[in-house]
Amino acid sequence: MQIEQTEVMIPTPDGQMPAFLCTPAERSRKPAVLLLMEAFGLTPHIRDVATRIANEGYVVLTPDLYYRELPNNKFGYDEVEQAMAMMYRLDFGKPMEEDIWAALAYVKSQPDVYPDRIGVTGFCLGGGLTFLTACKLSSEIAVAAPFYGMVPDEWIDAVTNITVPVYLFFGGADPFIPLERIKQIESRFKELGKEYTLKVYSDADHGFFCHERSSYNRLAAEDSWRELTQFFHKHLHFAV
Repeated sequence: MQIEQTEVMIPTPDGQMPAFLCTPAERSRKPAVLLLMEAFGLTPHIRDVATRIANEGYVVLTPDLYYRELPNNKFGYDEVEQAMAMMYRLDFGKPMEEDIWAALAYVKSQPDVYPDRIGVTGFCLGGGLTFLTACKLSSEIAVAAPFYGMVPDEWIDAVTNITVPVYLFFGGADPFIPLERIKQIESRFKELGKEYTLKVYSDADHGFFCHERSSYNRLAAEDSWRELTQFFHKHLHFAV
């Protein structure tokens, strides 16, 4: 499939946020996916994932959530400390919600997008923010699929607000997200009767999806990609 790749600017209350937009060249209306970046920034790997998702028949938007710290806001996978420092400088309250809302509004405004068929996914930092989006902006999206996102207590409390199907992917050998935490998250979804799927790859580490990281796990990456694309297809490609 031919994919058009463009750099776009999204207006936010704090200024212009750059983003990477992938659009299948075929001009029929399509569902869209908001792809949220890792702690390392809007890297070539995340752009590659955006293109892969677009090849499945979606318009894909990937915002640069570190835009307040341009231009030096992207890191190599060996620059963990610098990436973590920038991630922890983010304000996960109102500014982050406004940034994500602005990105969703932008992608919904595209003429070839069905505005009621928006999925959201992300990895690492973006996994946590996908979870946050499901909690805070369920009314704006149709599905959410977070990959190994760290989830603070207040977000677990906020699961009560989720109204869309969620597919959560975790690594069983992830040092940042203990199995005990994963069980807490699952218990909350169960207790509230939410529509969810949760998959743990027992031998997979944090970052298992990214082939550029030392923690890459090919089997987990391939299986989770299959699961993700089927999940999106089921919920976003329903008959018109």
